[in-house]
Amino acid sequence: MNRFDFTPYRRSTVGFDRLFDLLENTGRSSGDNYPPFNIERVSEDAYRITLAVAGFKPADIDITAQQNLLAIQGKKPEEAREGRMLHVGIAQRGFERRFELADYVRVASANLEDGLLVIDLIREVPEAMKPKKIAIGTQAPLTLVEDGEGRSQAA
Repeated sequence: MNRFDFTPYRRSTVGFDRLFDLLENTGRSSGDNYPPFNIERVSEDAYRITLAVAGFKPADIDITAQQNLLAIQGKKPEEAREGRMLHVGIAQRGFERRFELADYVRVASANLEDGLLVIDLIREVPEAMKPKKIAIGTQAPLTLVEDGEGRSQAA
């Protein structure tokens, strides 16, 4: 078994536990490739997941977006068929597919057309989290002065 030990990295990093857990869990995935899917990067902050779900109707598919997780489930209702099947080659089984999402990624839309479920994702980084350019000034540094209630203020 090819397993990489992340213990030395866990000891010297802080806040990356989720990343290491993702890497370890990826190696343990079951290998079920149904339904087949594509992941596409549409632009800098936009992604598209396309799943081949032929035979499923919108009512048969449930899409749930949680923090950092997108879960897609398909449940086919049992249908009474006339006649006797000689060969069944079209998959009729239910499925569950999960995708780990990065921070600030949300589902923008989901459409089902021609047997393809297309889910558009967009990354929206809050303004407070975006990098800011800091101008270098020539003014004297600010000094902090305590007010009467023990709080510091710039003077």
